[in-house]
Amino acid sequence: METTEKISGENSDVPPLETAEKIILRWDSQEEKNLIFQSSDREEVNQYLKAVDEITNQLSSISSSSSSSMIQIAMARLEDEFRNILLSQTLNFQSDSLLLDSSSSFASSLEEDDSSLSIGGQEEEEENHQLDLVLPDGSGSGSGSGSSRLTRSRRSSSKSTTSIREIDLVSLEAVNDLRSIAKRMFVAGFSRECVQVYGNIRKSAIEAIFKQLGIVKLGIGDVQRLDWEVVEVKIRRWIRAAKVCVRVVFASEKRLYELIFDGEDDEEEGERSCFMEIVKDSALELFNFPEAISISRRSPEKLFKILDLHDALTDLLPDMEEIFNTETSESILVQATGIQSRLGDAVRGILVEFENAVFREPSVVPVPGGTIHPLTRYVMNYLNLISDYKQTLVDLIMSKPCAGLKCTNDPNKPDMDLTELQGLSPLALHLIWTMVMLRFNLEEKSLHYKDEALSHIFIMNNIHYIVQKVKSSPELREIIGDLYLRALTGIFRQAATKYQRATWVRVLSSLRDEGLHVSGSFSSGVSKSALKERFKAFNTMFEEVHRIQSSWSVPDTQLREELRIALSEHLIPAYRSFIGRFRGHIESGRHPENYLKYSVEDLETAVLDFFEGYTTAPHLRRR
Repeated sequence: METTEKISGENSDVPPLETAEKIILRWDSQEEKNLIFQSSDREEVNQYLKAVDEITNQLSSISSSSSSSMIQIAMARLEDEFRNILLSQTLNFQSDSLLLDSSSSFASSLEEDDSSLSIGGQEEEEENHQLDLVLPDGSGSGSGSGSSRLTRSRRSSSKSTTSIREIDLVSLEAVNDLRSIAKRMFVAGFSRECVQVYGNIRKSAIEAIFKQLGIVKLGIGDVQRLDWEVVEVKIRRWIRAAKVCVRVVFASEKRLYELIFDGEDDEEEGERSCFMEIVKDSALELFNFPEAISISRRSPEKLFKILDLHDALTDLLPDMEEIFNTETSESILVQATGIQSRLGDAVRGILVEFENAVFREPSVVPVPGGTIHPLTRYVMNYLNLISDYKQTLVDLIMSKPCAGLKCTNDPNKPDMDLTELQGLSPLALHLIWTMVMLRFNLEEKSLHYKDEALSHIFIMNNIHYIVQKVKSSPELREIIGDLYLRALTGIFRQAATKYQRATWVRVLSSLRDEGLHVSGSFSSGVSKSALKERFKAFNTMFEEVHRIQSSWSVPDTQLREELRIALSEHLIPAYRSFIGRFRGHIESGRHPENYLKYSVEDLETAVLDFFEGYTTAPHLRRR
């Protein structure tokens, strides 16, 4: 320490060249473990840096072999010091700080309901909201099993209002030291060595951070071989991980790079690309996953998770434009933009595939009781989920369905008359077209019922369900519009009318007066034998209708009640009038109970059994 005291006393600012060389040689003679910047005496650090400055200044003005040798020694020392500071900071970095922030909006956007952001390896079962829906055989779900679950996406998992959040990957004290070293290495012409050390260490640090976040390498082929249920979990985790990687890790890494080099590397293209070299492999690894999804086989059940990925990338792109804003880093931004575009293509393709799947769904076994078909439930819940992504899809879906609103050359496939739907968005037309496909398929399925009246109940139930699903979703209703909704309402009401005609015209015909009156005789003018046959016929037909139609199902309570009221309004007054006019003719004869089996009250009670979906018909009670 004697030399240090002498230097300090003799020089108030920069030491002379000879003294500077002594400082360089003194530290060079010490063992490697004695590092200058580990010293608790900051004066030692300042003395060494001033010595380096003095030698560098002399070297620029006077060319001497002694100064050249000294600068080589000093730069080797500074390179080791630079490396040691970076390594120690990397080892001490806590990855938990990536997920901690005083901003509640940022924390909520990450949706950390899981301790891991892993998008690879063994997955725990994801907690989510599932719609327990089964797409009937051959619906084009793409699973090959003939069934598919729809998962309601958490919309907040992709959309957020937060942006870049930079953190300290290296302490501020260490940054100051690193910047001091880098500045002198650049001035001395050792910029490439400095940047190379920095790049190697920080690249390894980023890879370690990714590993700590649970982001493991998955090739495109690896992703495409996974079951979709596994991929769904990985997508959700990827979205959370990508937010951290882009908005925190990459942004903070760029900030660190700029703080340390502070524009010193602007002169050489190779050194300006250092930041890119640090993050390139990790970025490629991160974006391999959505890339694989964007080019995977399209099927309807993938739509919503692909939309989540698309939204997440769309949300991150402005931040990426800010981070990767140089020519050397532009390729990462181009890659992300390309993936976003391909995800959009996948969304458009899946929507068309879904329309075709709805039309081609081949199940022919009638659902019992004419109730709501599983296909109807699936399709309407699918469209309801689509409406959650209205803004994204309005931007993505720019063309009308089926090129000119004609569907291939299939003569059996209906065309959509959109003359009254002008002004609706292409998305609205696609959703309406899907419902047209569904309606056409349902009409085909209704033909498999042997009972015509039941086929009308089936159509009524299913179209009514479609109407109610649209009405219950403000988003879907806004997209579809009331014009088509009114058209659908007319269809199910027409089906209800057709049901009444198919069932009750024949039953009520037994209550007509025609054929009962006898003219030209001394009797009362009514043929008792014909009257008895009429009562017997009515009783038999009503009992048969009651037995059969009590097993039919109208699931909607209000619709079921409306149908019973409409039925009663035709049946009860007709029966009351008929029995009022002819009761006396039967009661005056033998065994009137065989003909007057049911009172008006009995029929009113019996009507309450209709459309309840009984597996065993209830007994038709008599008072």
